[in-house]
Amino acid sequence: MSTASWKNRIPTVSELRPRPQIAVSAAIFRDRKLLLVRRNRPPANHYWTFPGGRVEYGETLAEALVREVAEETGLVIDIKDMLGWREYLPAKNGGIGHFVILPFAAHWVSGEINLNDELEDARWLDPRAIGDLPLTDRLEEIITVAARLING
Repeated sequence: MSTASWKNRIPTVSELRPRPQIAVSAAIFRDRKLLLVRRNRPPANHYWTFPGGRVEYGETLAEALVREVAEETGLVIDIKDMLGWREYLPAKNGGIGHFVILPFAAHWVSGEINLNDELEDARWLDPRAIGDLPLTDRLEEIITVAARLING
């Protein structure tokens, strides 16, 4: 597309009236260890979090979660329960976007970690010993709830 046609294009509805986006994430447990991944792009670049992403139009939350986990990590999961919600507003700090994130607890079923380009690292960790990793907002609370649900 030429510069002239780009400047004269009609804006999309989402550009004219931005709306919150729904995303899902998975607290995945394997042998009592929790998978955390480090993001490699905005939002939350270089922060540790759960794998996940945006829900596509026409997808159920479960379908979106299974798809996103497989795309980002190569893992197959069994979803157990929803853990609440988080809201992420990078626009309040000069970023872009408004995300409502629905985290779920899940068990690892199969596969070995094979990260896509959205992630730069992954670790299976004891949920009680996360240490000083930089985590996305409110993730510690969700980890506590997930560990209690899965590990008792």
